[in-house]
Amino acid sequence: MNHQIFTAGDNNPESRSDCFVSLQLKESGNISTELNSIVDVMYGKSIKTLARTILEFFEIKHAHLKIEDTGALDFVLAARIETVVKMAIQTDKEFLTELISENKYSTKKDRFRFSRLYLPGNSPKMMLNAGLHKAYGIILDLEDSVAPSKKHEARLIVRNALRSLNFYGAERMVRINQLPGGLEDIKYIASHYVNLILIPKCESAEQIHSVEAEIQKEREKHGFNYPIHLMPIIESALGVEKSYEIACASENVVAMAIGLEDYTADIGVQRTKEAKESFYAGTRIVNACKAAGIQPIDSVFSDVADEEGLRNTVLKSKALGFEGIGCIHPRQITPIHESFAPVKAEIEKSVQIIKAFNEAAEKGLGVIAIGSKMIDLPVVKRAQKIFDLALELNLLPKN
Repeated sequence: MNHQIFTAGDNNPESRSDCFVSLQLKESGNISTELNSIVDVMYGKSIKTLARTILEFFEIKHAHLKIEDTGALDFVLAARIETVVKMAIQTDKEFLTELISENKYSTKKDRFRFSRLYLPGNSPKMMLNAGLHKAYGIILDLEDSVAPSKKHEARLIVRNALRSLNFYGAERMVRINQLPGGLEDIKYIASHYVNLILIPKCESAEQIHSVEAEIQKEREKHGFNYPIHLMPIIESALGVEKSYEIACASENVVAMAIGLEDYTADIGVQRTKEAKESFYAGTRIVNACKAAGIQPIDSVFSDVADEEGLRNTVLKSKALGFEGIGCIHPRQITPIHESFAPVKAEIEKSVQIIKAFNEAAEKGLGVIAIGSKMIDLPVVKRAQKIFDLALELNLLPKN
């Protein structure tokens, strides 16, 4: 009998909303559990019951399980315990936490995506109240923010979070690992109401197709029929040059983002706030997205303390045609939303254009004019988009 001790979780006693779990299989005897928890008085009994239920589910009969708990919710406890079990034995079984009704929603292809908040996939404490910050999308990240040795733990945390954590209507996104490794991630998330998958370091349409093929396998295996959108992230010179091919690779691609940290490293320059070094890449991405009919999304702004710099960057991004930007801290969400929102003059102009268009249509006129300026259909479409955005943000004039 292997007496190895398997461990998972966060063993920092100063951490919150997580746990550190160790499992040792035994040759004989019953299951024994040892719990040290800051909530032992209130929840100690239920934690031990959950632990025992999971071990019995995986048919573990002789083992000692130790849990150092700093207030982890059930979905976290379950993920950490399942992790050590799967380190100790070979099994394809999954212990799935409750799929709450609040998470059984899909998102539209053309929904606004001004902000997407990145959260490390192996840090559950950052996930718990993320939906309350009202980002348009919440990204549970399995890639750069997760250490290689913690990838499997993160997959189970993210899977359980998709099922059991209330996102309050935000688009539930997961950034998988760089392909081909990221295909394994899909097995853990596709059947649990993920809304959108981000594909990092994307450089070809074939990569989109391989992700879709893996999703289809999971769809056939589990029988779900909700849509899963895709957002490739362009992070290399090759990716930029193939951006239109990638944007058109599938009808499930709803947006395409640029990742400037990796892109600038790839071309051998430093990333600056002026962004002259990435101007070509940014405009190339925007043009590819507009030609393909999807949303162009700008890179994250990494200086959390520089709100003025963030606002200026968003305004420049908006002027180039980007329709969203990434953020790494909740405090960035409001400045992003306010900066992407249409200003009063834009809203008034859009109302004027739509009104003129409707009046011309009622009269059967093929030509639309405001004053001496002729208005064509693309201008009307842009005005309608601004109007719809103002309506969503409650910015329309009261009269």
